[in-house]
Amino acid sequence: MRKATVILSVLAFTAFTSCKDKASEKIDAANLEVAAQRDEASKNMPEITFDKAEHDFGTIEQGAAQETVFNFTNTGNAPLIITSTSASCGCTVPDAPVNTPIAPGESGEIKVNFNGSGSGQVTKTVTVRANTSKGTEMLRIKAFVNPRAGAAPAAIGPVAQ
Repeated sequence: MRKATVILSVLAFTAFTSCKDKASEKIDAANLEVAAQRDEASKNMPEITFDKAEHDFGTIEQGAAQETVFNFTNTGNAPLIITSTSASCGCTVPDAPVNTPIAPGESGEIKVNFNGSGSGQVTKTVTVRANTSKGTEMLRIKAFVNPRAGAAPAAIGPVAQ
C-alpha cells in the first residue's frame, strides 16, 4: 500500500510541475489573426427567407394539376446558392434557380407542381438544399383530393361477400 501511495505521489508531482509554463505565453499572434478573419468570414452567410413555408391547395379533384410558387429573399450578407431541390414523391416537381447566385437582398421563386394524385388528405414536402448555415429548408404542400367521378371508393374494413 505504501509503495502505491509513493508511486501515485510521484506521478501527481510530475503532472503538476510539467505544466509550469503559462498558457498565455504559448499563443501565437499569427494564429489569432487567422482565427479572427475566419470568425468574421463565418458571419457572412446567406440566409433564405420564404414568404410561406406551406401551401394548401384546398379541395381538388384527383388528377387535377396544381401549381404554387414559394417566393424567397436572401436576407443574409453573402450570395445564396440553391444547390438542389427534391420532392418527397414523383407526383411533386419543384423548379428552382439551382446553382444561380442570388445576391443579398435579391429575391427568387421556387415553383412547385403537383399532379393531384392520391386521395383524401395528402401532404408532400420539398427539400431545398442551399449554402445557408442550416443547409436545408423544408416546404410543404397539402390538399384534400376527391376521387374522380365514377372511381370506386376505397374499401374501409373487411368486404362482405
